[in-house]
Amino acid sequence: MNDTSTGALSRRQALLLSAGTAASLVLPAARAQGPSAYPDRAVKIVVPFAPGAGTDAMARLVAQKLGEVMNATFVVDNKAGASGAIGTQYVAQAPADGYTLLLVASPFTTVAASLPSANYDPLRQFTPVGMIASGPLVWAANAQLPVSNMKELVKLARQRPGALNYGSAGAGGVNHLVLELLKARTGTFITHIPYRGVAPATMDMIGGQIQLVTGTIPALLPFIRNGSIKPLAVTSAKRSSALPDVPSMTEAGMPGIDVVNYFALMAPMGTPVPIVNALNAAINKVVALPDVLARFKADAVEPAPGSPALLGHFIEADYRAWRNVVKTQNLKIE
Repeated sequence: MNDTSTGALSRRQALLLSAGTAASLVLPAARAQGPSAYPDRAVKIVVPFAPGAGTDAMARLVAQKLGEVMNATFVVDNKAGASGAIGTQYVAQAPADGYTLLLVASPFTTVAASLPSANYDPLRQFTPVGMIASGPLVWAANAQLPVSNMKELVKLARQRPGALNYGSAGAGGVNHLVLELLKARTGTFITHIPYRGVAPATMDMIGGQIQLVTGTIPALLPFIRNGSIKPLAVTSAKRSSALPDVPSMTEAGMPGIDVVNYFALMAPMGTPVPIVNALNAAINKVVALPDVLARFKADAVEPAPGSPALLGHFIEADYRAWRNVVKTQNLKIE
């Protein structure tokens, strides 16, 4: 991988770490004014995935709490399909009036970066509203694989190019691209096998059909605890409190290839600045609520308050970094 792509990925972490100090920043005032009583009717939060997924659960929590903070009604509308592209395209074409929002996670940038058929531009068709939370993935291996850390994994992959099989939640998703990032940085060849979700990939890893996966900590933690799989590292720059004994990628000797799964709120491009600022202020209040913080801890994510501008910088850095990975690895995903 070239230095440009590595630097962009590192900057994503710096942006998140600085989010807390930038929480008071808001977009500058603009002449165009939104409705003085916003919101005066129900606000729709579109989730581009099916009910029950992690993004859906986050959206329902945020909708409930935004409703309480803003004394308004926020409803969740699931529009799944095409790796999230269908719901994302729907919001891109919605009126820019603040009444249709998009709850995004990592696929918002990874799918746009890797799938030509996604047919949306995360930088030109959306207005950033606010970051909500972020958390790492965890690299995990079959319990019988003769490695106990990332350095040993890389050594084994170099000794046996193509022999190790890695299962992802689907081509073009963050679980896939984090593998391509590792391969690009270490010069290894690990075979990618796409599944329809992390759960079936994990079951096949436990059964020995594949050797490696990455997944969110809540998804893999039960199997880590019962010894069915073994964690090698979390994909963040620092350890996770949910897995305090598992090293970060930096501690594992692989700085600069840390990756986070994020949750954020976006709006159609052109949404009035006063509305964006009102929503951003409400989000920053929501992520500081004690019951929300308790939920975040259970889900192994951390609050990430910040300004719309800060989220915009993060989305741009994340998107461009994954574009570099796709180009470096010459990925052709349909």
